[in-house]
Amino acid sequence: MKITLDYPPSANVYWRRHGNVIHRSAEATAYKEAAGWICRTAGLQPISGDVCICLDFYRPAKRGDLDNLLKVTIDSLIGFAYEDDSQIVEIHAMRHDDKLAPRVEVTVSAL
Repeated sequence: MKITLDYPPSANVYWRRHGNVIHRSAEATAYKEAAGWICRTAGLQPISGDVCICLDFYRPAKRGDLDNLLKVTIDSLIGFAYEDDSQIVEIHAMRHDDKLAPRVEVTVSAL
C-alpha cells in the first residue's frame, strides 16, 4: 500500500512534560489525527504479520534529522497500515528536499 502524508513534526516536539506527567504534544496529536483521516479516506486496511515500511521524506528546508521524523510517522499509521508498530521488521528511509510540497511518501508491504 502506498500513501502520501503531510510532512511530520520532529520527534523533538513529540513529547511534552508537565511536572511529572509526560504526554504527547498537541502538534503530534494533530498530526496523528490528520494522518488517520488521510488513511481512512484512502480506505487503508491494516496488514497482519510482519511488514516492511519505506519512507521518503521531502523536507521544506535543509534542516532536521531524518531519524527524528520516523517515530511520529510510524506511530501515526498504527491501526491503519498495520495493527501495531511491533510488526515492522524492516525500515527504509530517505530524505529529500522539496520546499514547495513537503510530505512523506509511505509504502508498507507485507513480508
